[in-house]
Amino acid sequence: MQPVSPETSHHTMTRTAPAETKLVICAPHRFPFWTPPAEIAGRIRAKWPGMAVLDLREAEALPQEISDADIFVGFVLRAEQFALARKLKWIHSTAASVAQFLSPEVRSSGIVMTNARGMQSVTMAEHILGMLVALARRFPDCFQYQQQARWAQRELWEAPVRPRELRGQALLIVGFGEIGRAAAKLVAPLGMRVLAVTRSGIGPANGVEKLFAVERLPELLPEADFVLLSAPETPETRQMIGARELSLMKPTAYLINVARGALVDEAALIAALERGQIAGAALDVTQHEPLDAASPLWRLENVFLTPHVSAVSGHLWERQGGLLIENLERWFSGRELLNRVDLARGY
Repeated sequence: MQPVSPETSHHTMTRTAPAETKLVICAPHRFPFWTPPAEIAGRIRAKWPGMAVLDLREAEALPQEISDADIFVGFVLRAEQFALARKLKWIHSTAASVAQFLSPEVRSSGIVMTNARGMQSVTMAEHILGMLVALARRFPDCFQYQQQARWAQRELWEAPVRPRELRGQALLIVGFGEIGRAAAKLVAPLGMRVLAVTRSGIGPANGVEKLFAVERLPELLPEADFVLLSAPETPETRQMIGARELSLMKPTAYLINVARGALVDEAALIAALERGQIAGAALDVTQHEPLDAASPLWRLENVFLTPHVSAVSGHLWERQGGLLIENLERWFSGRELLNRVDLARGY
């Protein structure tokens, strides 16, 4: 494959040699786990000693350093920062989501963008499995009864939604990418019925009974015992689960969201949960994070919250570093990059 030719924007796409390349890593986060460890930059410097590799721990230095950077690695790059990056050729998102990058200026630039999809799929699939088991067996309720020193065997069985088996239950996966496929593979031995929805309904359907286009979602929701959101955040998916969609779900069904809080109309979800319109929700993500202490989601008994930790793993940055180095090797040799993002689609 030949090097990518220049585009019409001011961001030239001609690839550079390592000695001519400046790479900037900048992803400071309030949760230190999401900040790339110094070992990432160390591995890159060791492999390409002639490359300028800057590992910025504070965002304040980014406007100055991005101006002559060729490659940016991080969690977000705001429109005003992107405007300063006159030489930028490639953005690598350390998150699977890239919605936070996609200003109109970035979308129209034709810049190369890659992301971290697949790096978190093992961990997130296990988290999803944990949520499924916890909801089916009513573990959150058991914990609440434990805090009250109550042996609530009878109360659990006589509740409107009883403990159940996962075998034979229908799991509807909305967004069948790396995470959705990993979750389907993990639940398959449990004997669950697995259905999946994607934008087009076309693609590999391994591990699912059938793959459907997103237009079919309204007719699939009444079938589902568990609805799992694992779709990317795009203009089309924002608030894709609202009052209408929740009204189509069974009163014994659960909503699980490990994608982004923006996929759900949170006010409509709270209203549905308060009415007991659905059995409950397991949420790893919320519309605003950290979740405000005043949010009813904290106090609703049919909500199981985890604080956006479904992707947290001691192996994450080892995998992330491996992907970045593999892509740098591909970049310098003129080959196609892994995990290319379609700027028009947003994933």
